Amino acid sequence: MNFTLILFILVLVTGIAWCADKLVFLPRRRRLAAGYTDAQSQKEALQQPVWLEYSAGFFPVLLAVFIARSFIVEPFKIPSSSMLPTLDIGDLILVNKFDYGLRLPVLNIEIVRNRNPQRGEVAVFRYPEDESIDYVKRIIGVPGDTVAYLNKRLTINGQPMPEIPLPDYFDEERMAYTRQYRETVDARSHAILKNPAAPNFIINAHDFPFKEHCAYKPEGVVCTVPPGQYFVMGDNRDNSADSRYWGFVPDRNLIGRAFLIWMNFSNMKRIGLLD
Repeated sequence: MNFTLILFILVLVTGIAWCADKLVFLPRRRRLAAGYTDAQSQKEALQQPVWLEYSAGFFPVLLAVFIARSFIVEPFKIPSSSMLPTLDIGDLILVNKFDYGLRLPVLNIEIVRNRNPQRGEVAVFRYPEDESIDYVKRIIGVPGDTVAYLNKRLTINGQPMPEIPLPDYFDEERMAYTRQYRETVDARSHAILKNPAAPNFIINAHDFPFKEHCAYKPEGVVCTVPPGQYFVMGDNRDNSADSRYWGFVPDRNLIGRAFLIWMNFSNMKRIGLLD
């Protein structure tokens, strides 16, 4: 059971208690209090029972959290190093839920379309092979694009994406230095990591919908993105399970655009807007 569903159930239960109190229990307490003449007895008669105080009393707060989390912004914690150096383990990020449109929580039915995801944006989505798991990756290909990742070089629609070498990055997880580059995708610039010792070919690609749109080669993979789908990759290119392995992300699985690291308790310097 995911957190959104749990929160929805809590809102529903406390909301019923809140309505019952306003429509039934409060008028009953007022009638009872009217029968007393002393102030202390009236105060005691008007007092909410404990079960109502701890149910109906929390409804406004839970409702506000539910609305904000479902339609405006949602927090996530980064659990892996697949997006290094952009996102590190322990980063707490905020995701804009409105950018790509509004969806009904729990049911995930789109009710308002805002704009389509753009290449180079960092997106959070439900993992296609297990939608109870949330993933974060960078959008590389949008519907209709031909994405090639061959010999560790990214090409979109026949155009190589510019790369500028940066100083090597020390990967604390591997306790080793990794090659770092500044990559530009549609005028969005971000750092990526590559391990020269890692193979170019894709090992153990899954069976996934529209796999026939991809051609696997010794040098890597070439995919044409189907309608309503997106091709995503991690910035830690040789340490990321992404569209190269498990396929495309359906539009309906998108949760929102990650835009801010608001906290990392191990490294406060990481706080800031995302590239």
